[in-house]
Amino acid sequence: MSTLIVAKPPAGEADEASLFHEVVIARQWVSDLMAFLDWKERAPSYRALLTALHAFRDCLSRDDAVRLGVALPPLVRGLYFEGWRGGRGPAAARTRKGFLERLHEGVGRDPGIDPDQLAHAFFAVLVNKLPQSEVENIRAATPIVLHAFWPD
Repeated sequence: MSTLIVAKPPAGEADEASLFHEVVIARQWVSDLMAFLDWKERAPSYRALLTALHAFRDCLSRDDAVRLGVALPPLVRGLYFEGWRGGRGPAAARTRKGFLERLHEGVGRDPGIDPDQLAHAFFAVLVNKLPQSEVENIRAATPIVLHAFWPD
């Protein structure tokens, strides 16, 4: 009986390549948001993505928030779950006004940033990046007052 020997990459190289790949994927999420918003700078786009991820997560039930988190790529998932205590956010965050307020607050109340436009762009990124089956599940779990932000 012969033994098949599989050559492994040197320790750390495979992990480093995987990490680099995940960084590229996370940057694509930021780039997509930049494109939908027609923004030119990455830093505010990153902050806007992080804010939208947290605001949306806090609108969902615990189970739905976890379901969405599992569907996200690893680095985006880490951003999404950052600071989460495992429950829903305040009831006000689940209203349209509360959601938009949370977005506006998260981007430093910058008068040049329209929270409504940011919300539409964020949901467009979800549609663009997640598998259709996940989009359908998360769309169904979205509070009714936020349904208008999903692209048609």
